[in-house]
Amino acid sequence: MTEKGHTDTTGNKPMLLEYIRSPANLNKAYKQVKRNNGSGGVDKMDTALLLPYMQTHREELLRALQEGSYKPQPVRRVEIPKENGKKRQLGIPTVVDRVIQQAVTGQLTPIYERQFSQ
Repeated sequence: MTEKGHTDTTGNKPMLLEYIRSPANLNKAYKQVKRNNGSGGVDKMDTALLLPYMQTHREELLRALQEGSYKPQPVRRVEIPKENGKKRQLGIPTVVDRVIQQAVTGQLTPIYERQFSQ
């Protein structure tokens, strides 16, 4: 799209947001986040609580994505040690934000990977 300067996305194809919001894509994103089993963010929710949260707040989350009102939470900042004795900052998003990030990445990567693969 960007390589040839095309910016019109109003064709007959479903919009990208619909692919991002699709149950199959969100389920795949959830499974990826669950598989990685990372630490919780500022809300302290871990992956064990993610599924019940997503089931309870599904419609609210989908509506916020559709309306463009979804706002990620701040990241939790931690310092992790490096081999040289120093520390580096690490930002840990909430598990819900990671699902959304993964859902977006899952749709954008196939589009842009072709342009950058060489």
